[in-house]
This record gives sequence, C-alpha cells and structure tokens, in this order.
Amino acid sequence: MSKVLLSGNEAIARGAFEAGVKVCSAYPGTPSTEIFEELPKYKDALYCEWAPNEKVATEVAYGASIAGVRSLCAMKHVGLNVAADPVFTAAYNGVNGGFVVVSADDPSMHSSQNEQDNRYYARSARIALVEPSDSQECKDFLQEAYRISEQFDMPVLFRTTTRVSHSKSLVELGERTEIEPRPYKRNVPKNICAPGYAYQKHPKVEKMLAALEEYGNTSPLNKLELGNGEVGVITASIAYQYAKEVFPEGTSFLKLGLTYPLPMELIRDFASKVKTLYVIEELDGFMEEQIKAAGIDCIGKEKVSNLYELNSQRLRQMLFGIEPEVKELPVKAVSRPPAFCPGCPHRGFFYTMSKGKDFVIAGDIGCYTLGANAPLSAMDTCVCMGGGFSVGMGMAKAFEVTGQKKKIFGVVGDSTFFHSGMTGAAEILYNKGNVIPCVLDNHITGMTGHQDNPGSGYTLQGEIADAIKIEDVLHALGYQNVIIVDPQDLKAMQKAVDDALASEVPAAIIARRPCLLIKRIKHESGTCVVDADKCIGCKMCLRVGCPAVSFKDKKSKIDPTQCVGCTVCAQVCPKGAIRRKED
Repeated sequence: MSKVLLSGNEAIARGAFEAGVKVCSAYPGTPSTEIFEELPKYKDALYCEWAPNEKVATEVAYGASIAGVRSLCAMKHVGLNVAADPVFTAAYNGVNGGFVVVSADDPSMHSSQNEQDNRYYARSARIALVEPSDSQECKDFLQEAYRISEQFDMPVLFRTTTRVSHSKSLVELGERTEIEPRPYKRNVPKNICAPGYAYQKHPKVEKMLAALEEYGNTSPLNKLELGNGEVGVITASIAYQYAKEVFPEGTSFLKLGLTYPLPMELIRDFASKVKTLYVIEELDGFMEEQIKAAGIDCIGKEKVSNLYELNSQRLRQMLFGIEPEVKELPVKAVSRPPAFCPGCPHRGFFYTMSKGKDFVIAGDIGCYTLGANAPLSAMDTCVCMGGGFSVGMGMAKAFEVTGQKKKIFGVVGDSTFFHSGMTGAAEILYNKGNVIPCVLDNHITGMTGHQDNPGSGYTLQGEIADAIKIEDVLHALGYQNVIIVDPQDLKAMQKAVDDALASEVPAAIIARRPCLLIKRIKHESGTCVVDADKCIGCKMCLRVGCPAVSFKDKKSKIDPTQCVGCTVCAQVCPKGAIRRKED
C-alpha cells in the first residue's frame, strides 16, 4: 500500500477505519479534535458524531460495543474527568465489540487548564493502556487495541499527547477489515452493574489484568532494542523519540506500547542485561514507581522533571548537564497576549460587563475566557466546563450566608451550555441562587476550531439537524425572563444587563451573534475609520481590546487589514470620531 504523511490524529482516524470500527462519538477538545474531523472521510463505512459532552460520547460508544460492534470515543485529558463514570463501570462489565477510549494529554498545557497525567486512569479503572509514539503506531496500535479489548473483555485507554497527536510522519496505509458484528444477547449479570453483580465482577477484572500482564511480555506493542549492555532505557510514547536522540549509540531500549499493566517479567529481564537503567517518561513517574516497587533499581524522576513537555534539549540538559545553545535574535519579538478576534461577538458583552463594579462574573472554558484579559478584565473565575454557572452558584450562596449583597453573572458558551451548563442552570433555579446565567451563543464550538453542537443545526457528518434553541431550554427550566440581545449593540447589551438585574422573576441573558469565522454564514463587510480631526486621544476605543485598534501620535488608528467593521469601538467613542466605511 502507499505511504502518506499523516498527523497522529489523522492516523488514529485511519486506524479506526482499517480496524472495522462502526460507531464513533466524541466531544471536541485540543489536542484530540482532529481525529473526528478526519472521520467523516470514512462515513460510508462508519458512523461518527459530536456528542454534547465526553460522558455522553463514552456512553454512546460503549452502548455500541454492548450491541456488538467495534466503537471509538475520543477526548482531551480533562474530558476523561467528565467521562470517568461510564469508563470505570465499563471496566467491570466488559465489552462485546471492541471498545477504545482515546485520551489526548497536553503536557505544558498548550491549550488546557491543567497538566494531568491520564495514565493513572487506566491503573485506577483497571483497564489496558496503549501508548503510540508516532503516526504509524497511532494507526497500527489502535488496531491492536481492538484485539486486546475483545480478547481480554475490557475497554482500552489509548493515550496520546499533544506532540504525538499533531506531529506528522509517514504512514503505510492498509485496507479496511470488516469485522462481523458480535451477536447481542440479553445478559443481565454482565451488562447491569448493580452491587450484587459488581461484587462478582471485580475478581474477573483482576484475573484479566494478570492475563494481560502475561500477554504484555510477548506483545508486539513492546519493542526491545539491545545495545552494548552499559545503559538501558525503558520508555514509551513521545519520550521514546526524545530518548533516542539524547542517549549515545550502544544504548539499549525497551520501548513499551502496552504500559498498563506493565510487563514486569520483560522489564526484569531487560534490567538484568544492562548496568545502568533509566526510565524516561513525560510528566509523572507512572512506570518508574511501579518498576521500583517491583524491586528493580532505576533512575527516573530524580533526574527528569515531572513538569511540562519534554524535548531533546531539556532531556539532554537534565540527564547530562549539557546546556542548549541559545542564539540571540537580532530583533526581539513583541509580546502578544491572546485576544478576541476583531469583530468577535464576545467583545461587546465583556466590555459592557467590565463597567459593572458591584457584581461578580463567574466564567468558563471557551474563547470567552479571554474576557479575563486586560483591558476588559471582566471575569473573576474560570475552573472547568459548566463551572460558569455552578461555581457562580457556590459564590452566590457564600455571599448570601455572609451577608454580602453581590449579584453573580454566570457565563458559558452555547456548546458549553449543552455540554454541562443545563444542569448548572437547573441548580441556580432549584436552589434559588442570586445568579444570572448568561449564554454567549456564537452558533459554534469556537475554542476548538468550529465544531458543530446541538444548537448549530448541523451534524459532524454534514447533515442538517434540528437545532435546539437555548431559550426554549431556559424557559422549560423555569426562567421566566429570557433576554436575547446582540452583544455588538452596546446600548442594547447594557439594557439587557440592567433589565436582568432589575427582574423580579428568574432572568437569563442570551448574547447571540454568530462567530465571524463561520464560513457557511455570509457576514456584512466593511471597516471602521478614524477621523483624526475629531479624535481627542482619550483612548476609550482601546478599552474594547480590539487588535485592529492602536494608538500613535496621540491619535487612534485602525488597521484596515484587521478591522471587520463591527463598530464596537465607534460606539464607545465619545466624540463620534470613528465611523463605519462600507466596502
């Protein structure tokens, strides 16, 4: 077959196709998103979807497994926190068709709120853990993961990292293998995890893990490279690529692809063949702890940090004290903190909120998290998806019991509302919280690259879908005053805030305007210009935080190559010095 250049994510999608997978469900999250953006290429052979959240995605995929077909779900590392409930129980129930859960970890937190090491999930849930180190392995190891799942009757956690997910390398393609669906038969003891049945299942889980460890000693996922016997390295995933660059010629390597349960017999035999043994792994000492607990002496986290993403320079410095060569650039790059895009609909909302002095804004995960940055500085908290409502609720109750009369605005996006905001909205209403829920509806899942959601009207496979109206959900929950406003109309936006604050019945705000980057929507074109004679240099326009607006020679300037003519800057100008110019 031909060889093509694929990212790890693209290779996982190809691996699912070749492995005969039939049902795939996910919630988008960098660095895993592109797996499912690639899957519609194979929609004639399999079904794929965006689910409202990772828990739902996992349950859909697991349901397909119970019904007898191979299935896949995928998420970023924090998404597995959301999906943990069904994953842990699926470990006890086992599978019918092969069931694989992709978890993409994000060392150095390139696009994440923490740096957790999800290998511990496999150990805690008592399921197999498979880790590829390049794109070819992403494809090949995924196919082996399905065989492991079916042979050992368990889910498989398929862990990648940002570098594995996004790096490209050559991949030899294969043909799709059609897997005959396994018959579905009603099996109450297997598929219902009531306490009595669960009690009986746990010993089976432990027995399967022991058998899986024995399999690992000869598994094709684990590769032995013997050198001169002086130094040996046990490693896995992308850390293998770095270690190969750093350690000298003659080093022996045991590269593990099946990293839980660890093949201790194979590891012990490898350790006996070398004088000095290193364990090189990214983030925590997951393998090292188990290897040392087995009585095998090795060097690991005393040399290699458990902070941030590794690379060959960092590893060389930590192991051998070799400082990286740093070349000074003739020109220093200007610091450019992330900001809302020109014309972003969230800007008007947060500019309006930034003028309030006596309320708290509980934020959330999304493009709108940038509302916390100066000059808007209009967000007090950001914890996790859905936290904009429920964290805000906790703050409101704390203020209530301490006698502080603070109003809370809880903020989520439209995709987050469907992900985990609806339960928070119910919590606020049910427990009488002094919180105004605000949904920033830009018609898309913007943060992860424009994936559709239940409110967008389209599915992952491009089919037209029934769009769920956020206002209908809020009305159904019991919000009697749902205010829908265009956030780029600053007067209307301010009125919406004032009306919500004054409302004597439960109120909510939907700030609705589509993201300008949605290609299927035709947007008005134009730019704003500054009349230098009218501009007094008050810098009010700079407070909206638009990258197109700058200040030079005591006057405001607007870059026509960035400006999209949203007029937010014009609306805040006290002298009418900014106007919109049609194309």
